[in-house]
Amino acid sequence: MLNDGQAIVDEVEAAIRAGSADKCLATARRVTSLFLASAGKFNSEQIELFDNVLERLVKTIELRALADISARMALTDISEQLAPVAQAPPAIIRRLASNDEIRIARPILQESSRLSADDLVEIARTKSEQHLLAVAGRWWLKEVVTDALLARRFASVSHRLVTNPGAKVSPGGFAVILAQAEHDPVLAVETGIRADLPSELRLQLLRRATEEVRGRLLERAPPYLFEEIRHAIAAVAAGVERDMSQVRDFTAAKHHVAKLKDDGELNEASLLGFARQRKYEETIVALAYLAQSNIEVIRSLMQSLRSEGLLVPCRAAGLSWDTAAAVMECRYTTGSMGPVELAHAKGQFTKLTRENADRLLRFWQVRASQPARLGGRTH
Repeated sequence: MLNDGQAIVDEVEAAIRAGSADKCLATARRVTSLFLASAGKFNSEQIELFDNVLERLVKTIELRALADISARMALTDISEQLAPVAQAPPAIIRRLASNDEIRIARPILQESSRLSADDLVEIARTKSEQHLLAVAGRWWLKEVVTDALLARRFASVSHRLVTNPGAKVSPGGFAVILAQAEHDPVLAVETGIRADLPSELRLQLLRRATEEVRGRLLERAPPYLFEEIRHAIAAVAAGVERDMSQVRDFTAAKHHVAKLKDDGELNEASLLGFARQRKYEETIVALAYLAQSNIEVIRSLMQSLRSEGLLVPCRAAGLSWDTAAAVMECRYTTGSMGPVELAHAKGQFTKLTRENADRLLRFWQVRASQPARLGGRTH
């Protein structure tokens, strides 16, 4: 059959010249069958021959008859037959993979080993959500590919990737997923139980998660992750959460901060010093003075597992990012925020205007029950 290579070329030329889509389809099916019959025995030159003739046929079919359902079905059939073949002609594989009709492209995108990482990245950047979903389900994906898939921000693709154990995800990719997971409990749980999620990012997820999500994470955790997740939840509780009913004596802190204010020494530098020394009460009182707020509003924001609210009084006080970051770190008895979480918070801080922060802080103060102003009653 290999000696009949010219005959195959002649048959293809005749089909194309005939101008008949049906003739091209029939020829494409025959050439595919001939290839599949001995795919494992062909050398590179012979594979290239099949590649050239199939690509010409498929291009002709696409130009003349792709709107026809029988043509789409024929190309889908060819795609399904070639997808699992390790020696499949690469050019026709790429052409089928980039077809706008997902039924034609899906088998190749899901299975073909002939697609390179560059091919998959190009698909991720240019094709539809359904194409991206097909790629996300492949048995093995490099980080460069998952980064490109996640860059499109399709929630469905994120779900597919986190449930695919063969998909390698970079820290930046996980940051995209975690941002989506804040409003998607199912995604949060699926992400939290991934073995390759860095510990730092697991802590970030748990800080922002609801109690329900934390409980579900423990229920779903595989045996090899259960203790890590349990300890992470405990670390979050010990390092960030503060018992709202806990009695804290702010008397000494208020006296100290008031004296700094009277001496003209209460400023951002003094607040930064308190925060870096993890002086929790002094940090709250100083921030309340500088933001012209009250202790209970600031205290409740400090007790939250989420950072967004605490950024508001920091911006209202006109603080720099370094000081705002130190204030957020002060919530931890030990440890610190990870670089990914800090970068996320910095982005939010940069977008928040001082005017909007002032307005929001005033609103929270009005809503606070029994608000007490600094310098007045004991908090």
